[in-house]
Amino acid sequence: MAYEDWDKPSIRIRISESDVHYAGGLVDGAKMMQLFGDVATELLIISDGDEGLFRAYDAVEFLAPVHAGDYIEVYGKIKELGKTSRKMYFEAYKVIAPVEGQAGACDVLANPLLVAKASGTCVVPFERQRKSQSV
Repeated sequence: MAYEDWDKPSIRIRISESDVHYAGGLVDGAKMMQLFGDVATELLIISDGDEGLFRAYDAVEFLAPVHAGDYIEVYGKIKELGKTSRKMYFEAYKVIAPVEGQAGACDVLANPLLVAKASGTCVVPFERQRKSQSV
């Protein structure tokens, strides 16, 4: 799905120094997976009125590095509804990046950069579903 095809960001955050895990201000992939989980929770609350549980990822791809100071937008969509399962798809884009060597300088990226994508399944037990669902 192209960046322009999403309705709105589900989450937009600035990656901080406390998120850095590796030398050079590099953030580990677990941070993107945490954000995908947060978006999944929001989607389940909207569709079911309950946070549900993340059951499994089918696929995860880390496509570009993420560093402290980057602004990331994360999108998610429920692709399939089962009786209790919700198959979802996620993408994370870098939309603002610091300018190297210029403290405090940042650029809004003309073309947001896809940094990670994933698909997975969440579950909302039937007795905890408080809303009727639609994809």
